Amino acid sequence: MKHISPTHPAQRERGDDDVIDLGQILHSLRAGWRVIAASFSALVGLGLVYLLLIATPVYTAKSVVMLETRQAQVVDFEGALSGLTGESGELNTEIEVIRSRELLSKVVDELDLTADPEFNARLRSPSFLARVRGIFSSATPEPSAEQVKSSVVNELLEALSARNIPSSYVFEIAVSSVDPQKAATIADAVARRYILNQIEAKFQATEQATSWLANRVGELKAELEAAEEKVKQFNAQTSLVSVEMLATLEVQLKDLRERATQMAASEKAAQARLEALEAAQSQSEKIAAAQDEGLNRLAGADAAAGGETFDQRYERIVARAKLELARASDQKQALERSLQALETQIASQGNDMIQLQQLTREAEASRMLYEYFLSRMKETSAQQGIQQADSRVISNAVVPVTPTAPRKSLVMAMCGILGLIIGVALVLVREAMHSAYRSARELEEDTGVTVMGQIPVIPGKDRVDILDYLVSKPSSAAMEAIRNLRTSVLLSNVDNPPQVIMSTSSIPGEGKTTNSLALATNLVGTGKSVLLLEGDIRRNTLLEYFPELKGRKGLVSVLSGEAGFDDVVALDPKTGVSILMGQRSTTNAADLFMSDTYMNFIDEMRRRFDYIIIDTPPVLVVPDARIIAKSADAILFTVRWDSTARGQVEAALQMFETVNQRVTGIVLSQIDSEEMKRYGYGGKYGRYGSYGAYGGNYYTE
Repeated sequence: MKHISPTHPAQRERGDDDVIDLGQILHSLRAGWRVIAASFSALVGLGLVYLLLIATPVYTAKSVVMLETRQAQVVDFEGALSGLTGESGELNTEIEVIRSRELLSKVVDELDLTADPEFNARLRSPSFLARVRGIFSSATPEPSAEQVKSSVVNELLEALSARNIPSSYVFEIAVSSVDPQKAATIADAVARRYILNQIEAKFQATEQATSWLANRVGELKAELEAAEEKVKQFNAQTSLVSVEMLATLEVQLKDLRERATQMAASEKAAQARLEALEAAQSQSEKIAAAQDEGLNRLAGADAAAGGETFDQRYERIVARAKLELARASDQKQALERSLQALETQIASQGNDMIQLQQLTREAEASRMLYEYFLSRMKETSAQQGIQQADSRVISNAVVPVTPTAPRKSLVMAMCGILGLIIGVALVLVREAMHSAYRSARELEEDTGVTVMGQIPVIPGKDRVDILDYLVSKPSSAAMEAIRNLRTSVLLSNVDNPPQVIMSTSSIPGEGKTTNSLALATNLVGTGKSVLLLEGDIRRNTLLEYFPELKGRKGLVSVLSGEAGFDDVVALDPKTGVSILMGQRSTTNAADLFMSDTYMNFIDEMRRRFDYIIIDTPPVLVVPDARIIAKSADAILFTVRWDSTARGQVEAALQMFETVNQRVTGIVLSQIDSEEMKRYGYGGKYGRYGSYGAYGGNYYTE
C-alpha cells in the first residue's frame, strides 16, 4: 500500500484561517463550562456578600413642584416682575436653579447638615483603606468651615436629583438617604427653598429696579430744568419776532428783489442810450440817437440871434442822459443795500427761531422722559412686597417604606451576567492562547505527518496499575485504540513491514513509554515475539512499570560485554514481552548508540525477535532519539492531547529533518474522551470513528 502524506503546512491554503467557526466556539464554551460556572458562582456569591454584608439600604423621597406660567400681577410691571413662560429652555434653567450650590447651601444651613455624618465625611469613622492611606501620606491641614460646608454641599448634590416630567410644567425633586425620614425632610426643604428663592429673586429685582429708577428720575429732572432754563435765557438774550412777522419780511424781501431787478434794467437802458449819444458823429446819427423833436427842428437851420443851436441842444440831451444814468445807478445801489440788510435780518431771525425751536423740543423730550420714568418708579414702588412665586408645591415628600438601592434583583442579575461574561472571556482567551492539539486532523494539517493512533487516557493510580489494566482489559477502548495503532504501523509499508519500531516524543510526560509497552503487549497477543528495548539510559522509566527488575543489568552491560543478552533480558509473565532495561551508566549515550557494537546488536535482535520496540528519550531533551532513529524501520512520535505545544512539536520534527530522518506516524496520546466530545470532536462514526488512512481512527470517547 502506497503511503501518501498530507500537504505540508507551508503549501496549504490559508483562506479558512480568517473564518470564525461559531460551532467550534460553542464547543469550546461547552468544554469550558466549569470555568464559566465557577465565574458565575463567584460573581453571584460576591453579589450576595455585597447585598447581605456590605451594602447599606438607601431610601429616596420625592417632592413635586409645579411651575405657574399664568399669574395675575397686582401691578403690571413686566420689566422686573414678568413670570416664566414655560419654554423648554426655561424649564431646563429651573432644573439647574434647583441644583444650584447657592440654594443647596441655604438648605444645608437650614437643616444643619454639616453636623450629619452622612453628609459630612469628617464625622464618619475612616475606612480601612483610608487608614492605610493615612499611614503613607503626610498629615493634611484642618479644613476651614467654608471648605467643610462646600464638601457637604457636594454630598447633597450627589444625593439630589431633579427632573422635569415630560410634556408638563412639573418638577420632581428626589433626595436619597440612609434615613427615610431624613430623605423626605430634605426633599421638602429643597422644594420650599426653591419657591422662597423665586420670591427673594423677584424682591431683589424690584428693589434694584426701584433704586435705579429713582436715580434716573433725579437725573432726568435735572436735565429738564436745565433745558427749560436754556429756553428762558435764549428768549431774554434775543429780540425775536413772530412767525407772522418773519413771513411779512419775506414778502418785503420779494418786493425789493423785483424793484432791484427793474432798476437794474433801467440803468442798463440809460447806459445804452448814453453810449449811443456819445458814439454819434454826424448830425443824422445824433438825431437818430437823441430821438428829440426840438433837435429835429434845429437840424439844417442857422441859429437865430441869441437862439439855441443844434450842438447846444444835443449837448444838453447828452447831459440829461448822463443825469438819468447816475440817478438810475443810485437808486439801484440803494435797493441792493436795502435788499442785503433785509436778507441779513431774515437770516438772523430764522436762525434764532430754529435754535429756539430746538431748545424747546429738547426741553419737551426731557419732560416726557421724566414723566415716563416717574410713572414707572411709582409702579415699581407699589409692587414691592406683593410678589408671587412662579411655582408651588403640589405634593410634599412621603416617607419611603422600601429602599430604592441597592436593587437586589438588578445587582444579582448584573453579577450573574458579569460572571457569565468573565467566564466566557476567560474561556475564549484560553482558547486564543491555546497552542496544543485536540484533533488528529488538526495535528496532521500542521505537521504534514499521518496520525496513526489516538490513545485515550489509560486509568490507573500509577504505572503498575496502568500495566495491569492493559493486561486485564484486552477489550477496553484503550486496547482497541492500540490495535488500530498496530494496524496503521504495520500497514505503513506493505512491501517491507517495519520490524524495529522507535517510540519518542518532544518532551517528557507525553505517554510514549506507555504507548510502547501497550504496542508491545498487543503485538505479543498476535503470537509474535517482541523485545521492548529501553533506549533511555539516563532515566530508566521502565522500572516504574517493572519495579521487580530494579538492580538488574541491562543494555549497557550487553554492549560493553560485561553480560550476555540472555543473562539480562527479562520475560514479563503478565504481558509476554521480553524487556531489556536501559541501565544507567557514565558512558555517553550518544557515543553508545552511534557505535558499531550497538548496530550489530540491533542486527542480532532482528534475527531473534519478530518485532523490536525501542523507547527513546524525548527529542528536545537529548539527541539520543535522532541517533537511534538510524537503526529503526519506523518512528512513532507521541504528542499528548491538549497539552504539547505546537512549537515543541514543530521543533522536534524539524530536528528529525536535520538528520534526514522521516517520522513515520504520530500518536495522539492521553485523550480525555469526555473533554474531546465537549470540544466537538466526536465525529459521526460513533465510539470508534474510522480514520481515513492506514486504519487509524479518531478516538471520540
